[in-house]
Amino acid sequence: MQIKQQIGVVFNLDKCLGCNTCTLACKNIWTNREGAEYMFWNNVETKPGIGYPKEWENQDKYRGGWQRREGKGAPSLRVSSRFKEMMNLFYNPVMPQMEDYYGKGPFTFTYEDLHSEEPTKYSQPVARPKSMITGEEDIAIEYGVNWEDNAAGTHEEGTGSRDYNFTDMTPEARRVYLKFRDSFMLYLPRICNHCLNPACVGACPSGAAYKREEDGIVLIDQDRCRAWRYCISGCPYKKTYYNWRTGKMEKCLLCYPRIEVGKPPACFQACPGRIRYMGPLLYDLDRVAETANAPDDELVERHRDIILDPFDPEVIETARKQGISDAWLEACKRSPVYRMVKEWEIALPLHPEFRTLPSLFYIPPESPVSTALEDENGLYNMTDGENVLPSLGEFRIPIQYLARLLAAGNEEQVEKALLRQLAVRRFRRSERVEGKADEAVLKEVGLSVEDARAMHRLLALAHYHERFVVVPTRREKTASAPYIERGYAGFKEMTPTSSPKRRRFFHGQKPGVGS
Repeated sequence: MQIKQQIGVVFNLDKCLGCNTCTLACKNIWTNREGAEYMFWNNVETKPGIGYPKEWENQDKYRGGWQRREGKGAPSLRVSSRFKEMMNLFYNPVMPQMEDYYGKGPFTFTYEDLHSEEPTKYSQPVARPKSMITGEEDIAIEYGVNWEDNAAGTHEEGTGSRDYNFTDMTPEARRVYLKFRDSFMLYLPRICNHCLNPACVGACPSGAAYKREEDGIVLIDQDRCRAWRYCISGCPYKKTYYNWRTGKMEKCLLCYPRIEVGKPPACFQACPGRIRYMGPLLYDLDRVAETANAPDDELVERHRDIILDPFDPEVIETARKQGISDAWLEACKRSPVYRMVKEWEIALPLHPEFRTLPSLFYIPPESPVSTALEDENGLYNMTDGENVLPSLGEFRIPIQYLARLLAAGNEEQVEKALLRQLAVRRFRRSERVEGKADEAVLKEVGLSVEDARAMHRLLALAHYHERFVVVPTRREKTASAPYIERGYAGFKEMTPTSSPKRRRFFHGQKPGVGS
């Protein structure tokens, strides 16, 4: 058992406001500069829709992520084999183009015209769209990062009809859900998933992409990067970007300078809906390849299995022998991510069928009910029989859709997560409103009273220190540690060096997992 450390993240989709405050916080700090105009390390998409860039979920088009090899111990890169990739190093056709991000390119407006032009009595001054790259004015605005915002793409003639998550539905069912009467929407905030088996690292020919030993954050070494852009093709979430000014690849770095001093990333801190949670995890590196190669319907469960129990004496002893600090072990016991992903099983990975084993998990939304009937008093009755809260069958967002988005089509995993959330709501209502706690609803979904109260606390009332459990970096134990890393960064095996900086910029992944 090779125990590794990983920063885990959970987003609660039930509470996302779609306000994009997280996007602005990230943009103003990291990508507010020349060459990064089209980059959104954090963006909030509205589903149904094709997202940013266009159709990023469609791996028949982009060939991102990994593909299962039946009878083998590990999956293989979907984009190409190592040999074919090296033979076609200067030709990489399967990656999004600028029009997939922004049509004619990122744009601003000629705001100076509002002040410099002489006003006339026939018209007011107008700010025209202008390219942020070429400076060309009056460009056509054809697409953008929030093009589908607030259900703008939710109709059959628009982008909604090309949503990958309708794959498991018939064309007739898809048309029904895109009609106004039965339409639905949800917000999907996205950042880099900092995966346990990152395809961007496996696809990088120069070894520039790597996974940090101390916290599992996936980064790109700017000194080693040669902009082959295979990390874009390899990443199924399309969260690596090419900086046209510097000629280097860039991506979300989870605000690691903030994490190193015990603070959460800027997008987490700025979120007004408090949907974001962060906490450390322990996982078994020796089982990553086997887990990533599991059948689709087993991926979520197997992913949870490789996350280790921080209360297990054997895990604690082994982790200490492998150099994991007591501070990290204690933080893992308080991790909100561990509780939501492993204990309560209410958080699910985004598109586990891509087989990257993401460290970002989502709590599926309890969507509004699909119908509301007017009773004899002229009031809308939202009840399900004797229950005030609805059943899963009344939810507007189809379970099939959420299953394709968050569970590789496994509807049981989504139903379990939603039923447990509903059970906690029913239990708390019976306890606080009716005056008699109904523990039977918890037993039906496999929760205890302590679980229900802890879930209610964490999802609704949690303070800052409960939502964010961040272990500050101990520089005396990382930057000057002896050379213990093993394995590969991308395609290239790295050699020992005496430079502390080089040791930190090293990916310790085993051969066959990220290669």
